[in-house]
Amino acid sequence: MNNACRTLFAVAAAAVLAPFAALAGPDVQESAFWNQEVEAGNLPVAADRVPDMPLVVDMAAKGRTPGVQGGVLNTMVTRSKDIRQMVVYGYARLVGYGEDYTLEPDILMGFENEENRKFTMSLRPGHKWSNGAPFTAEDFRYWWEDVANNPLLSPAGPPDFLMVEGQPPRVSFPDETTVIYEWDNPNPSFMQSLAQARPPFIYRPSEFLKRYHVAYADPDDLAGEVDYARVKSWAALHNKRDNMYKFDNHELPTLQPWMNSTSGKKIRHLFVRNPYYHRVDSSGVQLPYIDVVEMEIVSGGLVAAKSNAGEADLQARGLDFRDVPILRKGEADGGNYVTYLWGTGTASQIAIHPNLNVNDEVWKGVLRDVRVRRALSLAINRKAINKALYFKLGKPGAMTVLEQSPFFDPELREAWAGFDPEGASQLLDEAGLSERSGDGIRLLPDGRRMELIIETAGERQEVENALQIITDDWRDIGVKLVMRPLDRDILRNRVFSGTTMASVWFGWDNGLPQPYTSPAYLAPTDQVFLSWPKWGQFHQTRGGSGEAPDLPEAQRLMELSQAWDRATTDDERSAVWRDMLKIHADQVYAIGVLAGAPQPVVVNKALRNVPTKGIWAWDPGAHFGIHRPDEFFFEGGNG
Repeated sequence: MNNACRTLFAVAAAAVLAPFAALAGPDVQESAFWNQEVEAGNLPVAADRVPDMPLVVDMAAKGRTPGVQGGVLNTMVTRSKDIRQMVVYGYARLVGYGEDYTLEPDILMGFENEENRKFTMSLRPGHKWSNGAPFTAEDFRYWWEDVANNPLLSPAGPPDFLMVEGQPPRVSFPDETTVIYEWDNPNPSFMQSLAQARPPFIYRPSEFLKRYHVAYADPDDLAGEVDYARVKSWAALHNKRDNMYKFDNHELPTLQPWMNSTSGKKIRHLFVRNPYYHRVDSSGVQLPYIDVVEMEIVSGGLVAAKSNAGEADLQARGLDFRDVPILRKGEADGGNYVTYLWGTGTASQIAIHPNLNVNDEVWKGVLRDVRVRRALSLAINRKAINKALYFKLGKPGAMTVLEQSPFFDPELREAWAGFDPEGASQLLDEAGLSERSGDGIRLLPDGRRMELIIETAGERQEVENALQIITDDWRDIGVKLVMRPLDRDILRNRVFSGTTMASVWFGWDNGLPQPYTSPAYLAPTDQVFLSWPKWGQFHQTRGGSGEAPDLPEAQRLMELSQAWDRATTDDERSAVWRDMLKIHADQVYAIGVLAGAPQPVVVNKALRNVPTKGIWAWDPGAHFGIHRPDEFFFEGGNG
């Protein structure tokens, strides 16, 4: 067993033993929120609701204050589908990241990793879903055998992260609290995949979903359910009910700290405490401390104003650095909140993604010329953008990992990122784009003006402001930038289909990789990296759609990603990471503008245990999730 595996095993062993010691203290306390239901006989007492060996949180050891139950926390999102953020923020995972980005058992009692080939997961005896149904190995078996490997429910088969060298795992269930995943070749990113902001959910509430599965349900009852739901088949009905990440089915049991109690599409959604949640503090108080989260759906332009008016108890989503002045003003005018400035975890706050798979053959040839991408990067005055938009608090430079990662190299941030219009013009000339129109705009090989349309999601004013500055920068080298704001979903569909020439988004979600982090997102493995959507589609569909990577450097990234999968030591994995980052810096697949722009976080003055300094990151981190909002509480229990 190598050192990494020994470490993981030690973590697992500690996690298994810790609850025994912790539970020698006070008994689990009853919740005032559920007390009436307990007295009415509708719920068991708290001691019978938590697992036999819950996860016991020592608040003092974490430097936090033990809390009290109660209160309603108000927060906002800007789209109805974003109620799924409650799954992100709740961050109940089989294993999850601690605030130092190490993996810790959470829903699992522990796990054993044998050479990254065999993973034995131990469940907590007596753990229950939010409806009181047992959470056991049967829920894992049901997903694996009846969902993931059912062609009607999962036409593409098991998810990619479970496939190693094209082969699925061997999955076994020795008893009701043990699940084993095993491969012939290493799958070193398996446990990290389970800790993602959007978890893969390799389990399902089987008792609930079996009523919608043809293999278990009464045929007549199932036909009636299909007809009532107005869908075409039992499979369509099952998939409609099986929406653990969307979190919009209030009937679907959950293991998250709060459960959705609102049916249908509403402006306000209420999420109430899960009576069977598996975490308690060392005083026996069941988490979450906060009873109810009220999530309001508002227009994106109103988030800052409503936060300023004191209508949010915890808010970061929908706020940008440009909102800091109005938030600070609200504080000064006697607001009931404070505004923290957290760091951000994306590799770049603003990144331009040339679409190397664009359908326009002329533009495809131009954008695939690395000299063009380098020129566009060199022509951006990043310092001016940082000064104008972020009061010099951002970190100008190319897209690469952040300082908190062991793979950070300042030379990679500086690569092709100095402001050099003359050098940029020379590169474009060398690329065969020296001919110009009467007004100075360069001409493409087919005679069209070099008008690069950059499409945005239209959600961040800072992006539009930055593009306005870049428009002037690029005009000086003979390139006309045309900005086109779109709806986020429309933008992504256009990129995926090859319609879009270039788009603007964040850089890599994970700018904080460690040796255990899979570098697959640096290779053409997923369409969501907007510079090579069709290459990603090709990989994701195993050649069923999209295009095979046909540039040598992209092919090399795929080879390196596979080498990381096969590596047996952290040194080997780290070497792969550094090689892949150098290729990205040299090839400028995405043109980073700056990183580390502060993220404002509005916090009610009475809300406790929210870090004053943190990192706002999608993955790893799940935004608030890594800081465990189930441990936040209102002073006095009233929110």
